[in-house]
Amino acid sequence: MSQENVEIVRASVDAWNVGDMDAFRELHDPDAILRMDANWPEPGPYVGREAVMREYEQLRQTWDGRDTSEPIGDFIDVGDRVAMRFIWRGAGQGPEAELELTVIWTVRKGSIVAADYFRDYAEALETLGLRE
Repeated sequence: MSQENVEIVRASVDAWNVGDMDAFRELHDPDAILRMDANWPEPGPYVGREAVMREYEQLRQTWDGRDTSEPIGDFIDVGDRVAMRFIWRGAGQGPEAELELTVIWTVRKGSIVAADYFRDYAEALETLGLRE
């Protein structure tokens, strides 16, 4: 099951990076939850696929759809959760941005049911019961 979850997360990242927001949307459960890092300007939580997608679409608009998530290292799977450390790069109406983030996706029955974003990699790993 874990490898299947990793493939769903990979498909999500791939859809994001090519701008296929329809495919990205379909990978999320209707009751999905998105929680950004507590220090994010609008951390949420965003509940339900439509609210989650509105937040993601708003992020895309900030960068005129010219942003990418570039994984750093391997995907880490623990039960029904998959973690990915990545660099988020964007160039839009203002200066270019580059942020290191870690996201932990919870995947159940072939759908992403939660996405939790962290600025601190060690904190994300602790959430999974792991250490650097």
